Amino acid sequence: MSRPRIYIETTVVSYLTARPSRDLIVAAHQQVTSMWWSRFRDEFDCYVSELVIQEASAGDTEAAAHRLEAIRGIPSLGLSEDALRLAEDLVAQGAIPRGAAEDALHVAVAAMNGMDYLVTWNCRHIANARMRIEIAEVCLAAGCEAPVICTPEELTEE
Repeated sequence: MSRPRIYIETTVVSYLTARPSRDLIVAAHQQVTSMWWSRFRDEFDCYVSELVIQEASAGDTEAAAHRLEAIRGIPSLGLSEDALRLAEDLVAQGAIPRGAAEDALHVAVAAMNGMDYLVTWNCRHIANARMRIEIAEVCLAAGCEAPVICTPEELTEE
């Protein structure tokens, strides 16, 4: 039996590699991410995308190096024409807000590549219960199935 396929969005990598936050909620997310990465990640076939690599490369050079090191060796999915078209549809149909085109692209790449899960800490535009239904409907209309969109915490067995 094959392992579930999971798309790791940039916020997960950022929380994994960032200096510990003094904000209690962010610190808790960082701790959950670290625990998931070390204990549960190997239960999945993990993927990132060219977009994740671009986003992880941005900003402070030392922090970017840590992010890129964390995802080194994880296969990268390309940004296909179908994914770009689906991302446009997600925004045009209001499933994801206009100002969040990169977030739509993460969803589209994961959906077009048949990922079972998209793991993220972006609860504003991606892992948002109110948006998940609309995202799934737009993906179905485009001929693909939306991945289960969740946080690392939702992918633990504890």
